[in-house]
Amino acid sequence: MTDLTRRTLVTTSLAGLALTGLATNAAPASAAPSVAPSAVPLVRKRLTLPTGIATGDVTTDSAVLWSRASGPGRLTALLQAVDSSGEILRGRYGFSRTIRGPLATEASDFTAKIHATGLPAGTRFALELNFEDENGAGEAVRGTFSTAPGKHDDGTEDARGGGRPSSSAQSFVWTGDTAGQGWGINEELGGMRGYKAMHATRPDFFIHSGDTIYADGPIAATVTEKDGQVWRNIVTEEVTKVAETLKEYRGRHRYNSLDANMRAMFADVPVIAQWDDHETTNNWYPGEILDDPRYTERNVNVLAARGRQAWQENMPIADAAALWRPGKVDAGRYQPARIYRKISRGPQLDIFCLDMRTFKSPNTDGKEPYATNILGQEQVDWLIKEVRKSKATWKVIAADLPLGIIVPDGAVNQESLANRDPGAPLGRELEIAGVLSAFKKFGVKNTVWLTADVHYCAAHHYSPERASFTDFDPFWEFVAGPINAGSFGPSDMDKTFGPEVLFAKAGRFPGESPRDGENQYFGHVDLAADGVFTVSLRNANGAVLYSKTLTPER
Repeated sequence: MTDLTRRTLVTTSLAGLALTGLATNAAPASAAPSVAPSAVPLVRKRLTLPTGIATGDVTTDSAVLWSRASGPGRLTALLQAVDSSGEILRGRYGFSRTIRGPLATEASDFTAKIHATGLPAGTRFALELNFEDENGAGEAVRGTFSTAPGKHDDGTEDARGGGRPSSSAQSFVWTGDTAGQGWGINEELGGMRGYKAMHATRPDFFIHSGDTIYADGPIAATVTEKDGQVWRNIVTEEVTKVAETLKEYRGRHRYNSLDANMRAMFADVPVIAQWDDHETTNNWYPGEILDDPRYTERNVNVLAARGRQAWQENMPIADAAALWRPGKVDAGRYQPARIYRKISRGPQLDIFCLDMRTFKSPNTDGKEPYATNILGQEQVDWLIKEVRKSKATWKVIAADLPLGIIVPDGAVNQESLANRDPGAPLGRELEIAGVLSAFKKFGVKNTVWLTADVHYCAAHHYSPERASFTDFDPFWEFVAGPINAGSFGPSDMDKTFGPEVLFAKAGRFPGESPRDGENQYFGHVDLAADGVFTVSLRNANGAVLYSKTLTPER
């Protein structure tokens, strides 16, 4: 993959990340000094950025800037508007700002974030992050990102470089499921190559639809595959067992950052991160007590609090969200910070990120005659209100669990909202039925649901003419993933909301490794200036497997 116009800002700094750390922290071998030891000047140890940099939740006028330091220090950012060749813009379209952010301390695992606001829309930025301490500025790592397109008060479009009017067109990718089922970073095969394939499409942003880590899946140095080939993982101490302590959860995120493909993409492509179950443990719900001998701590509320802290520290999501608490506090349930949110991507696109884990009811057969939680009432109300008032052409609902796919949790219970009953909505289905009905009632148009979780890719069209529940307008759901985990599926569909499977592609057998990339999947969306929304499902080699073009209703 080469892209000299957009990627050159990060190539040198990322490729030399490890070498820089070695050069600044180790004295070279040499002959004995010619002066007395007391006269030898002390070597100042510069802070390094051992896990790279990332941006996230980038809107028309804001961005979250993230990094992790090698020790205590203050995060500092330099933002400069650049043209398509990386040259700094001057005059009308020039913009330069230095921001001194918060201290990175041991309490945050030396991670820190800057929530940069007041940025011009439709602008590409060169980004430089470093940490400062008593020894001065440390290693600088460079990246780039673009704010979402927007319009000035006079109706003219923003400039995205060189003083030329920009288009409102943009593109993005999405997937889920990183380093699962024991398939970690195999450098013999080029690491997590799915990230390289996504990066090569030059997206404006990336939605990670959950399972950003597999805290419950130990990673061994070698795994013998079904055909006898040996998969060789990079291994660190924290990934050799299920994560239980805060240190072990943090170590899972550090592990994924060892992959050069992921580091390069995150430095260049803003992330919109969601969390699902494997950031804590498989199929968890609040209040659960694990029956798993691998764990010494079996209270899921305790594990989820640790897992969530590590996730929040390591994802480029605004920490301001951590100030929120639900209006009604149940002391028996884990009550984390709010992470469902809206990301405004200009006049053509709003992203609504759901949290389908925090408020989840216990996994049962899902056939209760009353509504049980997949979102919780506060989130349901928020979603209906925000989607209803959105003026964007397209409203993308980023869901960390699919709607119609049956995802069992054991022989009887269900992990997702589908309950195997094709009749009227029951249990968790009633919440989604209420959302879909409200969208119809308020005349909401052009909603698309994007998800991952099930480790195969698919395109589903939902329509009341095929459904038991009919009070909704037709819509599409597209499924992608895994990006570096075992392949599974396809799964059976629940007919309550009338899904039709237009396409599905799964692995050759359950748990298949990512070795050849054929059955690792991501989705790509190309949103044209005229509002045409083209979705393609691709494998980790970049091959397009399926494509669907949607024309907006006006």
